Amino acid sequence: MQGSLALVGGDEFQAGCQDLDLAVLETTKLKRPAVLILPTAAAHQNPSKAAANGIEYFSKLGADATSLMVLDPDQANESSLVSQVESAQVVYITGGDPKYLITVLRSSLLLDRLIYQNRNGMAIIGSSAGAMVMAAWIRYRNWVSGLELVPGVAVMPHHERYDPDQIMRQMTENIPESTTVLGIDAQTGCMSGTN
Repeated sequence: MQGSLALVGGDEFQAGCQDLDLAVLETTKLKRPAVLILPTAAAHQNPSKAAANGIEYFSKLGADATSLMVLDPDQANESSLVSQVESAQVVYITGGDPKYLITVLRSSLLLDRLIYQNRNGMAIIGSSAGAMVMAAWIRYRNWVSGLELVPGVAVMPHHERYDPDQIMRQMTENIPESTTVLGIDAQTGCMSGTN
């Protein structure tokens, strides 16, 4: 029973995101699902604020929200922190720096636990950088492999900010074979793999 995966185009924890986030919460079939806010991508910005914003937002939606303050590779392999994932029904990976986020998560105990729990029903939501790293491919200057939680896909968050023709040329240059590019506007998203 695979849990849902949701990709959000950015500007998380805003009113425009409520429909998708409520749909993910409903997949848990619980009155007050446990949500963990993972602000790793914001580690060099203001991770405490990112986590607090997520906690306040999901609490208002009826969830029991807390933070998972994994901010570096060592913490991503610290079993006492990673074990918190086991009691969550939803993990929300915030926006920030996708390069840093993938460096922290790749080959980590935390990633292993997220994948395992998702395969057993836990939902994962990624916004902006979080959505980018969940995909199979990430476009920086060149294509870099993502975490492949969503195979065959590359995510372009904040799609509304870009000129469609310019982005099409940029994103399709040397694109890995059989890759679908999802341009996702801020405060919108897509969800799959519902229970």
